[in-house]
Amino acid sequence: MALLSVAPLAPRWCVHKSLVTSSKVKVVRRTISTSIRMCRITTVSGEGVQRRIANHHSNLWDHNFIQSLSTPYGATSYHERAQKLVGEVKEMINSISVKDGELITPCNDLLMRLYVVDNIERLGIDRHFKSEIKSALDYVYSYWNEKGIGCARDSVVADLNSTALGLRTLRLHGYPVSSDVLEHFREQKGQFACSAIQTEGDIRSVLNLFRASQIAFPGEKVMEEAEIFSTIYLKEAILKLPVCGLSREISYVLENGWHINLPRLEARNYIDVFGQDPIYLTPNMKTQKLLELAKLEFNMFHSLQQQELKLLSRWWKDSGFSQMTFPRHRHVEYYTLASCIDCEPQHSSFRLGFAKISHLGTVLDDIYDTFGTMDELELFTAAVKRWHPSATEWLPEYMKGVYMVLYETVNEMAGEAEKSQGRDTLSYARKALEAYIDAYMKEAKWIFSGFLPTFEEYLDNGKVSFGYRIGTLQPILTLGIPFPHHILQEIDFPSRLSDVACSILRLKGDILTYQAERNRGEKSSCISCYMEEYPESTEDDAINHINSMVSKLLKELNWEYLRPDSNVPITYKKHAFDILRAFYYLYKYRDGFSVTNYEIKNLVMTTVIEPVPL
Repeated sequence: MALLSVAPLAPRWCVHKSLVTSSKVKVVRRTISTSIRMCRITTVSGEGVQRRIANHHSNLWDHNFIQSLSTPYGATSYHERAQKLVGEVKEMINSISVKDGELITPCNDLLMRLYVVDNIERLGIDRHFKSEIKSALDYVYSYWNEKGIGCARDSVVADLNSTALGLRTLRLHGYPVSSDVLEHFREQKGQFACSAIQTEGDIRSVLNLFRASQIAFPGEKVMEEAEIFSTIYLKEAILKLPVCGLSREISYVLENGWHINLPRLEARNYIDVFGQDPIYLTPNMKTQKLLELAKLEFNMFHSLQQQELKLLSRWWKDSGFSQMTFPRHRHVEYYTLASCIDCEPQHSSFRLGFAKISHLGTVLDDIYDTFGTMDELELFTAAVKRWHPSATEWLPEYMKGVYMVLYETVNEMAGEAEKSQGRDTLSYARKALEAYIDAYMKEAKWIFSGFLPTFEEYLDNGKVSFGYRIGTLQPILTLGIPFPHHILQEIDFPSRLSDVACSILRLKGDILTYQAERNRGEKSSCISCYMEEYPESTEDDAINHINSMVSKLLKELNWEYLRPDSNVPITYKKHAFDILRAFYYLYKYRDGFSVTNYEIKNLVMTTVIEPVPL
């Protein structure tokens, strides 16, 4: 059902009409100010109703432009070449796994196995080599001890590079490894031992130490100190390095910590690093096939992305969203995030479902936070709980269409989920949606009354109103992976994993949005509630306190996701964790939910619109 159009409520910023010039994608630069915009009060023509308008910038991705996208990489010849390369790489990995050869020798068998796994994963082609990766890591783990590992099975002394890379990789795959191994690389004064001369080998060792430190669990002080040391060391090293693969790798890793590192973005960056760095292109390494396969995989998925994006844009247009001027239009950005965390071709339902439900959540956010009147919000809340098309009878015109698109999308996703779950999951979805709407309703009452809750009350409600649960629950149920009830309970809210994720996103989000929301008349935020409870505190005090909370919660999140004693395999928790990474990425530079015409636009271009040169 199409949304009924509402009268223009805010000046429309220019929308791309032509983004393609000859064979190159041309991005029209916009001049939208990123300064905080005051919320505007306006009277809707024909209604006589005063409404608040947030003046968000308009949709950046013209429907006709999306429909005009084309790529040759869906052709059979590319798929056939990729399959041939997969077989050749498997043969190469299997040959080095059973005997020493030119790639792996008794002098480097542990480190090189780790390098092979690390490169395959960072290039985004690991889905083809699951059994090979497990075999390599089982081998490395069999030589792991309380001091870590050396380069080879016969090494007498452990080395930092092998141990740090091993700690990170093994922990990410669920092996029970302790960070205490890093204590053996510290001097008597507690500093990490490193030569004054920064050789390339030293730099790579510290780079892997930094990467390992990102996977810290609560209470691991050595990991905190490793992160501090390696950050300072790498920032100094990069100033001395020429522009090269290693310097690009360091820049990327420092800028994209593990919790905001989107796998497809990493693959796009690492393809360039891998292709430039001589260490990966020596004749013995046989890595040219890895690089060619990575490029083909990137571009073949790029072809699938274009097909899915066209479907999504058509849904957005046909549903009537394109006629609505007050909400944020972020369907393309949400799809980009979904395709950056899941590149499995068979998971189209997950990517499209995540984009649709997240876009709907943003529209609802703009209705409850700014556009809707209190009477309208109460009617919409009651309609959601009634969950029937007849509930639209009492809704204002602009809400009728929103309600029906929400109703149809949630029901459609529940039907898709039933195919893989073997049971009706609509009750899960409705329960999550009702909690979400109730949290919005509570915040709306605070806005209209000017009430300021306690910090705890605000955070408890804000964890729900952020929308992580509705953005996660239905999409993961469409993955084709059966989620028994007991496993779903360990992932869905209020499980500890979900609760920590919701807390992180609400706290981090408020740091970047509270000023704009305050100027729109929204008094409540983590910052304002903290300052109300601690009157002597400043805004900086509140922000520092909340950043400290986030830092601790991220370590707890690592533990809940990777804990080796969990009876829920990591594979079941992966998408819930990666969705947090996707949302968290939006807060990397600014409020990426509201301002998408800079870094987020570049993300769309880099990972969805543009292929990688072969």
